[in-house]
Amino acid sequence: MWRGAVLPSTDLTLLQAVIVGLLAALCGAAWLAPSLYWLLLGATLATALVLLAYRYLPAVCAVWLLVAGATPEMALNDLIGPAAFQATIAVVKAGALLLAFACVWRWGLRFDALNPAWGFVAIGAWGPLHGLHPGLTLADSLRSLFGSVAPYAFGFARLPPAWCAAILWAVPRAPVVAVAGGALLAMLGLRPLFVDSGGWRLAGLGHPAFLAGVCLPAVYAALIAYWRDGRPRNATLLGTNLVILVLTGARAPLAYACGVVLLAVFAVPSAHLSPRRRVGLLLGGGLLLVPLVLFAQDLTAVRVFNLLTNDLGNLSGREYLWPSFRAAAAESPWFGWGLGAGNVIIAPDSQVARRLHTWAAHNEYLRMEVEGGQIGRLLLLLLFTAWVVRRSAVLARGERWIMRIAFLAFAAHAFTDNVLISTPACVLFAFATAIFARGECEAGMRSALRPTARKA
Repeated sequence: MWRGAVLPSTDLTLLQAVIVGLLAALCGAAWLAPSLYWLLLGATLATALVLLAYRYLPAVCAVWLLVAGATPEMALNDLIGPAAFQATIAVVKAGALLLAFACVWRWGLRFDALNPAWGFVAIGAWGPLHGLHPGLTLADSLRSLFGSVAPYAFGFARLPPAWCAAILWAVPRAPVVAVAGGALLAMLGLRPLFVDSGGWRLAGLGHPAFLAGVCLPAVYAALIAYWRDGRPRNATLLGTNLVILVLTGARAPLAYACGVVLLAVFAVPSAHLSPRRRVGLLLGGGLLLVPLVLFAQDLTAVRVFNLLTNDLGNLSGREYLWPSFRAAAAESPWFGWGLGAGNVIIAPDSQVARRLHTWAAHNEYLRMEVEGGQIGRLLLLLLFTAWVVRRSAVLARGERWIMRIAFLAFAAHAFTDNVLISTPACVLFAFATAIFARGECEAGMRSALRPTARKA
């Protein structure tokens, strides 16, 4: 258990008193009002679960992150039906908002003035005033608002080291959980672990692109952990996530992850990594290709090698999506069409959507322009930049540069993928929030020790 994960004794006594009171009411209902017994029993069990989750809040947040990182909406869509897809995404993002509220309630509010959520709130506010897209309802826009701010909600809580440790433990293990869950379904014959899309791609419990999106923060989390302590287990987690990322067949995430790792190896200082260990890390990365050679008699059977060798310039159909979004943005250039408009630009039953199996922009800059116009896009870009620069300023030098390089890669990745609206964004920004909050805690402890050191 993470230190500080449980409640103080006074809070625990209060929660115990609530449970005792409910149990007493339950016994009274069984004797005096049997018709209320089952209602009170359900209320008692629900209250007990809520209080238990509140007591072990860091652990519950870690479990939520593992679920979000597994992206089970795809598997549930295949096993149950399309209704399960949107319902699962709604539950994951609602869980983020509820857990963030619980964190604020327990540890206090942090006024995060530069949080990117403010940009989405502004676009959500002026959208109805300016005029929503004809295919977008106010209810849909409000749902999009809640979904857009959910990944950043934890930034408004004063998060303790226990919460940061729990999240940073879960992030590099999320892709492994997704692959293990997908392997279990494959063994049961319910859903394949790999899909054929220009070559074999590892899907896990979700879609290969979603799994790749979760691998990115997993790689960065393992990389930072290895830079902090030099422990072999963190290098193993780093290598494992890179192998999973290769097997997803996602070229852009793989390129950005490798770019961040290589820049860290060559340029980012670490007290635990000598030049010899850095060379060993590079050699170990080269050895990761050996299992792939054994896995596929022809490397082109793995999608990433197929595309790199045969069709390097392939945009996977994005060139058919972007013209519609550019045209919609041109019709309302300054304030856009409101949050959620990116979902209605291309009709789900259109020829393009049927051919590509998607109607999302796969370009966040285009989507931001469609939904918020030039002003909204500029506001979001300024907030993202200021948030990362300001909150990373307190980090140790090595962590600070890794985080800033990672977000530069994230900015480039946003040109070709949906990096802000998919569930992997919840994992990425929970990871970033944990890194920043831990850095602030450590900076606070260092500043508290300075006066003591001077007096001594």
